[in-house]
Amino acid sequence: MNAPTTPQEFAAKIPDGVYAETVLSVEHYTDRLFRFRMTRPAGFRFRSGEFAMIGLMVGEKPVYRAYSIASPAWDEELEFFSIKVPDGPLTSHLQMIKPGDTVLMRKKPTGTLVLDALTPGKRLYMFSTGTGIAPFASLIRDPETYEKFEEVILTHTCRDVAELKYGIDLVDEIRNHEFLSELAGDKLKLYSTTTREDYPHQGRITDLIENGKLFTDLGVAALDPKIDRGMICGSAAMLKDTKDLLEKSGLTEGANNKPSEFVIERAFVG
Repeated sequence: MNAPTTPQEFAAKIPDGVYAETVLSVEHYTDRLFRFRMTRPAGFRFRSGEFAMIGLMVGEKPVYRAYSIASPAWDEELEFFSIKVPDGPLTSHLQMIKPGDTVLMRKKPTGTLVLDALTPGKRLYMFSTGTGIAPFASLIRDPETYEKFEEVILTHTCRDVAELKYGIDLVDEIRNHEFLSELAGDKLKLYSTTTREDYPHQGRITDLIENGKLFTDLGVAALDPKIDRGMICGSAAMLKDTKDLLEKSGLTEGANNKPSEFVIERAFVG
C-alpha cells in the first residue's frame, strides 16, 4: 500500500460522503478470522443487523466491501468480524491493520437482517456460518431483540472448533454484562456446530434442520410459521438451502418494505 506522506494528503484523497475512522483494537482468532473495533463517527446512525461499506486506501484508490456491523446500535464504537482472503482486494490489506490505522466507511448503512423486517413471533432463529455471525453479534446485544422475542436461538457453523470462539466469547460477554445479562437471561441460546473437527454438535446446519436433530438438541418443536421467525447469513449455498428448508416449513421471506417470517442477508465480504 502506498500511503500518502502527510495527513493533509491523505485527507485530500478521501472521497466526499466517506468517514475516516481510527482502529482501536484488533483480535486475530485464527489464520482465517479476525475482528476489529474502530471509532464511531459522531452522528452515524444504524439499526442493529445492518451492514456498511468499509474500505481502505489501496494505492491511490479506496477499495470497499460490505461488512455487517457486529456492534449493537447503542455501542459507542463499531465492531467488525472478518475473514482473511490472501488475494482479496480488500481483506488481504485489512487483515494487516493495527490500532491507530485509518479505515474508511461510507455514510449510509443498509441491510435486511433487522427486526423491523420480521412480523411478530415468539422464537427467533439466527442461522449463521463463518463470519455470517456478525449481524447477529449486533442483534443479540440489542435490548429490542429480547423485548420482541421470548426465545432467541443463534446457530453458528464453522469448519473447525477454533473458528467458533468469536460466537462463544460473545455469548459469555452477554451473560456477564451489567444489563444485557438480565435481558437475555434464559432467552438466549447458542448452538455451535463444526463440519470438520470433532465437537459435541457436528454437521451442516441445513442437515440438522432437515433431520430434526437441531430441534431435538434444543428441546423445541420443529419450525412453525405461527411462532418461529428466522434470519439467515452465510455462504451463497447455505443461504439457498436454508431458505428452501424454511419455506418448506411454511415460512415466507420478508423484506424491509414487506415484513414476514424470515429474512436473508445477501451482502458478501471479499
